[in-house]
Amino acid sequence: MRNLSRIVFGVFVLAILLVTLVFILENQQPTSMMFLGWATPALPLSVFVVAALLLGLIIAPALAWLVTRRARR
Repeated sequence: MRNLSRIVFGVFVLAILLVTLVFILENQQPTSMMFLGWATPALPLSVFVVAALLLGLIIAPALAWLVTRRARR
């Protein structure tokens, strides 16, 4: 049973990587973002989307950890 769960997890991770790779390859048009007068260099759209996703994956657990830590006090 443990081997089956590892196989399922491996297939899931590979599927996520495949979908991410297809997304990156399909969104190669250069885009420049502008925020408060600050402009980024022209990079593929997928770079901005994946960067936002990764930033959210880092910030959300950090905020959840802070909230649960303060709730325990």
